[in-house]
Amino acid sequence: MLTVRDAHARVTAAFERLPAETVSVADAAGRVLAVSPPARLTQPPADLSAMDGYAVRSADVPAAPATLRLVGQAPAGGSYDGVLQAGETVRIFTGGPLPAGADSIVIQEDTRAEGERITVLEAPRAGRHVRKAGLDFAAGDTPFTAGRVLTARDVALAAAMNLPWLSVHRRPRVAILSTGDELVMPGEPVGRNQIVSSSGLAVAALVRAWGGDATLFDIARDDAALIRDRISAGTQHDLLVTLGGASVGDHDLVQDALKALGFTMDFWRIAMRPGKPLMFAAHDRARVLGLPGNPVSTMVCALLFVKPALDRLLGLPGELPATVAARLAVDLKPNDTREDYVRATLARDADGTLTVTPHPVQDSSMLSVLAASSALLVRPAYDPARRAGDSVAVIDLAALPGY
Repeated sequence: MLTVRDAHARVTAAFERLPAETVSVADAAGRVLAVSPPARLTQPPADLSAMDGYAVRSADVPAAPATLRLVGQAPAGGSYDGVLQAGETVRIFTGGPLPAGADSIVIQEDTRAEGERITVLEAPRAGRHVRKAGLDFAAGDTPFTAGRVLTARDVALAAAMNLPWLSVHRRPRVAILSTGDELVMPGEPVGRNQIVSSSGLAVAALVRAWGGDATLFDIARDDAALIRDRISAGTQHDLLVTLGGASVGDHDLVQDALKALGFTMDFWRIAMRPGKPLMFAAHDRARVLGLPGNPVSTMVCALLFVKPALDRLLGLPGELPATVAARLAVDLKPNDTREDYVRATLARDADGTLTVTPHPVQDSSMLSVLAASSALLVRPAYDPARRAGDSVAVIDLAALPGY
């Protein structure tokens, strides 16, 4: 069986970044930048006041107190268009442009006003409370690099750069197909020997959280022709994710349908727990990831394989989720031949050390355990017995969008 890393490498190598499209800056949060745009203006466009007060020539106030003559105002959105002469001052407000000749701002708390006579009570230094032109950015600056996932902060900066549109990679279109006579959707009558389908809804939610557009197909019953038709429709997307029916058995129809449609099976088993029956197949530009139908296995495999595939389509590296070190809270027995993703909870000791406690029951059908988990403890194949206090690698689920 393939290792997780080998399977991950095969999956990510099969995907290339999608073409760019142009979106409004208002809709750009969460998108991946395709082209690094230059600022269309300089911000601030001129030297501005950072405080309410008086614009002065610092040379006129070598020491305090000193009295100056008020000759005008420079409100935000307005200006004083004269040149400040010796002994003169201009009333100015935050954001107001500095008059020509002025080089400093005296805050209003450090002055005393008597009509046109303004007494400065504290001598300013040149540049005090002045926002220099271009302090934030200059026209032509490119603070964003291609491949950046845009945040709300980035949207604010792009808008300030006078960029109404941004070039971003198109969202991957992902079709999701659950198969099996035993499945019904939430809210439908649950017959004898049937279960409520949760995996498809979970994968759709993850795809959307990870930057894709999800199409959740109706459940395909165990009918070979129907499954072939649904797979054909799904392969018109950038990725088809199938759930269930991918392992080896008399009632596992997905592999047969894929082979009938000309797909080549890259792999269909990997050495991991949960999630051994994971399949990857390709035909021309169509790509299919077959995840286990077991809901916990589905979600763990989605994190390790669907997300990296989406990242590659979005122009991102497509790496496995990052791990952090934590101190084990309990003893663990040796691991077997499969890499294990143990559902666990994270906490901080009194000294701030991150600790991890595996849940006592690891049955891969138990969504309640996964929902209560804040981490996956990653145990390599053949990992020896571990003692409480040992350092182990964990995936912090709180650091993953939408998980």
